[in-house]
Amino acid sequence: MREWICVGCYLAASLFITACGHKSTVILVPDPDGSLGQITVSNAAGSVEIDQANQSTIVRDRKKPPGAPDQLAPVEVEALFGKVLSNEPPPPIHFFLHFQSNSVQLLPASSQQLSEIITAVQRRAPTRISVVGHTDTMGDKAYNIDLSMRRALAVKQRLVNSGVDDTFLDVSSHGEENPLVKTADNVSDAKNRRVEVVVR
Repeated sequence: MREWICVGCYLAASLFITACGHKSTVILVPDPDGSLGQITVSNAAGSVEIDQANQSTIVRDRKKPPGAPDQLAPVEVEALFGKVLSNEPPPPIHFFLHFQSNSVQLLPASSQQLSEIITAVQRRAPTRISVVGHTDTMGDKAYNIDLSMRRALAVKQRLVNSGVDDTFLDVSSHGEENPLVKTADNVSDAKNRRVEVVVR
């Protein structure tokens, strides 16, 4: 018997089971943060949707559609997939650093938060760290793209100066797009003047 485990929001697409003569089990489990997506298990004979935590289906062969979803008890999930689940990477950690208006100067509370990021990096030994700059909607869009990049680069430099390996850092700029708080144009909003650091 082959077994497949699908973790919540990482998979919201179709799975195609093509092996002949093998029974396969597919189960949907929540992400570590509790969020849950959905999956479609398909073969040439049909498909079935799974959208509840710990639901599973069995595909017996290519000529028979996947079985109707079955709800597994937590103890059954642990028995089938405990080893796989224990090897899941920890979820990403998100930090939001905020800035003075029209500036690359961190607000005092955000400057102090840099030490938390350094600690997280040291504990996690991450493979990637995203540093993404943002602005509020004040001013010109092109200027805001540049300003948010300068903010992201300023945070990157502070991290590198604190010992973070430069090769782990990915820097990007969103300008006034993707605001934390949606506002009209030319609105000054401290929450949107930020750099988001994601430690993976």
